Amino acid sequence: MPAHIVLIDAMNLIRRVYAVQERPFHYMDTLSDTTKQQIVHNTIVHTVQAVGKILHTQQPTHILAVFDSQNPCWRYELYPDYKKGRKKMPEHLQASLTAIQDALLELQVDSLISDDDEADDLIATLAIKVALRAQDVTIISTDKGFLPLLCDHIRVFDYFNQRVLDESYVQNKFQVKSTQLIDLWTLSGDSTNKIPGVPGIGQITAAQLLQQYHSLKGVLDAQDLKQTLAKKLQEYKPQMQLYQELLTLKKDIPLGFNLKDIRLNKQIDQQAV
Repeated sequence: MPAHIVLIDAMNLIRRVYAVQERPFHYMDTLSDTTKQQIVHNTIVHTVQAVGKILHTQQPTHILAVFDSQNPCWRYELYPDYKKGRKKMPEHLQASLTAIQDALLELQVDSLISDDDEADDLIATLAIKVALRAQDVTIISTDKGFLPLLCDHIRVFDYFNQRVLDESYVQNKFQVKSTQLIDLWTLSGDSTNKIPGVPGIGQITAAQLLQQYHSLKGVLDAQDLKQTLAKKLQEYKPQMQLYQELLTLKKDIPLGFNLKDIRLNKQIDQQAV
């Protein structure tokens, strides 16, 4: 039977589950310790239930929950405003992560915690390594940053809306192909990560440019652009190079473990990653 590796974007899942558990208490200015403990307990229970459903519906041969590093990743060094203003994880949720990892381990779902990179980079690296062997990968996340990875052997699944985020989804939402998304966000910006893009170019204009010229390079090389647009693009060329680096997931991080280590039922699988 071919392998099917499920990679869970752990903090994407946990923070969304936590938000649902916290919502009934939004009317309170501060949360008591008892309330915090109740919310955390409910978050752990519902996270474990969610992973149990993922195991049931996805039927993976291998599974891994990938967590972010607690240290700022390399993107902050390149661009200090990266994710600026994003709400920090509550301390009581942060303190519960080990308990969540222990609970997942009881389901045979191991956790990978990054030292320096974002979970997204670890997931991308593992997904590409597996896909190159013509084996299937499902990434469990609502993060659009994984969509550029889409291919015959990599898919993205939105657990909360129970839908596959595929090429049709990308085309309907962004009006470009998945292979053009990095160029799209370079031009239009990515508000989620506080990457501004080129001033005056929104998603519609960026998509139109990529439909006509196919890539950012094609846009920059075009000879028939309006003079004001061509001048602006040349002016922002250094910034766009930075944005592309920030938006592109790493695919070459040393992982240091074997697929057999994350195989369900602990069956023998000698494929190294």
